Amino acid sequence: MSEENKDLGDKAEDAFDSAKEKASELGEQASEKFEDAKEATKEFAEEAKEAASDFADEAKKTANEFTESAKEAFQGGENKKLLAGILAILLGSLGVHKFILGYQKEGFILLGASILGYATLCLFVGSFILMATGIVGLIEGIIYLTKSDEEFYNTYQAGQKPWF
Repeated sequence: MSEENKDLGDKAEDAFDSAKEKASELGEQASEKFEDAKEATKEFAEEAKEAASDFADEAKKTANEFTESAKEAFQGGENKKLLAGILAILLGSLGVHKFILGYQKEGFILLGASILGYATLCLFVGSFILMATGIVGLIEGIIYLTKSDEEFYNTYQAGQKPWF
């Protein structure tokens, strides 16, 4: 029986060694799977961070566009065009439309020329000066009213183009 026990002991030892090897292999596989899962998690986290950053950038951009549009609407970007155009046609010789758009120097030039024209009206020179300032106002009023809102804003408010 001792021989039998020895055989059983050897078999048990072999089974134990085999189980140990199997457990070691499974442990290595599990470790590899864990490392793969860890890597995949890192990649996912990086992609999520990047997506969140892109979303935040887009949100900031949209908020800035909204703020700019609100400022334009509040300042009357559209109404400035209409108001400046109508005033240029009606009172263009006095330069009122220039003052509306923020062109103080050009407004004073037109106003001064009109005053000079009225002062020299009896010498016939004044009629030519008044006619010239009136034509400038009429042409600018027509130009203002025929431009699109965006083009008007970019040219005369953002671009600061003072004449025509």
